[in-house]
Amino acid sequence: MYQQIMEQIKQRIAVGDWPPNSPLPSVRELAVEIKVSIITIKRAYLELGREGVIVTQQGKGSWVNDRLDLQALQREELIQHLEQAGKLAKSLALPEEKMLQMLKQYME
Repeated sequence: MYQQIMEQIKQRIAVGDWPPNSPLPSVRELAVEIKVSIITIKRAYLELGREGVIVTQQGKGSWVNDRLDLQALQREELIQHLEQAGKLAKSLALPEEKMLQMLKQYME
């Protein structure tokens, strides 16, 4: 569960919902908001801190690391979406040319 929360937080950072240096909800606030245990949120924040995505300081809260390589995080997010799109295209037996054409259309 904490890994899903980590991915959701990374996604929100990657799309700009939480830019570098912006504060994150407290552990307690986020636990109540998404209806999970405080321990789960603490674990997610701890792991995100280890990865350098966020900074946590006791008594001051957590915020998005201003030294975060945002482009790397965004590339990671893009790769995950492309993987999902590729799997879906394969399950639909969509020809590669059609998939590339659709991708090109959305990039314009």
